[in-house]
Amino acid sequence: MTETAARLLQLLSLLQTRREWTGPELADRLGVTVRTVRRDIERLRALEYPVHAGLGSVGGYRLEAGAALPPLLLDDEEAVAITLGLRSAAKGAVAGIEESAARALVKLQQVLPSRLRRRVDAVDSATVSLGGPAAGPVVDPETLVVLAGAARDRERIRFHYRDKTDAQTRRLAEPHSLVSAGQRWYLVAWDVDRADWRTFRLDRIEEPRPIGVWCAPRELPAEDAGAFVARSLAHSRPMRTVVFLVRAPASELIESFRVRAEEVEPIDDHSCLLRTSADSLEWAAVRIAHLGLEFEVREPPEMVEMLRDLGRKLIRAAGHPG
Repeated sequence: MTETAARLLQLLSLLQTRREWTGPELADRLGVTVRTVRRDIERLRALEYPVHAGLGSVGGYRLEAGAALPPLLLDDEEAVAITLGLRSAAKGAVAGIEESAARALVKLQQVLPSRLRRRVDAVDSATVSLGGPAAGPVVDPETLVVLAGAARDRERIRFHYRDKTDAQTRRLAEPHSLVSAGQRWYLVAWDVDRADWRTFRLDRIEEPRPIGVWCAPRELPAEDAGAFVARSLAHSRPMRTVVFLVRAPASELIESFRVRAEEVEPIDDHSCLLRTSADSLEWAAVRIAHLGLEFEVREPPEMVEMLRDLGRKLIRAAGHPG
């Protein structure tokens, strides 16, 4: 943080601790001249913080009513990210924090610069959610707090866990990370009793309790926690192998289809084989058709009929010209 940014942060903090400050008082507390205080006030106004200046030779400064926001100096991307995060939380992915998130959102938007409010509204209006709060189970916020703290402090925890059949087991684990995947949250942790890495759904975790035993960090067998969860979810669903001959260079297919390089086999400069796995043939058909590349189905045979059905649906949806 630069010296100026640190001073602006301190200035904002002072303005929120009292109803009004004179210029000399602020200068004395900040260790600068009154002229520097005036310049810093102008910087805050340029950021659209509503700082009012009183008349007179001494002058007085105060934050306008409704601007009692914790003194956070955020760049544009950070402010947009926090606002969108609060909007998402207010819609209820985590149980019990909707009202708190909504109150925080109101306070933030009161002092958010107008140019950022427009950016947030644009992103929000252009975003589609795959299902609302009812689309997935909600998570107890206290569970989130306990698990996040244990992961940060590398502390072992005990908890009860319910599997798909609703059978309950008692687990001893070393939390590594929390992963949010749409409407579901997952805990990546080392299962002490099973001596292996596991992925736990947070909505199935009950009564998590740290036990006061700290542990050394372990190396996760994946690039990161998100990749580990994605792989675990993929292995938990029945997968089908799909093979396409694609009339495009291998490099173009890898970039367009977002697959791993090892799933693509170059044939020549203008074609390649795509051999990938999918838990849904319908989704694989939609993805390959969306690319705009010429291709042929090699396997499975059902994929041919899947694409024919998709083509008929699209033709019906497009209707007749005119």
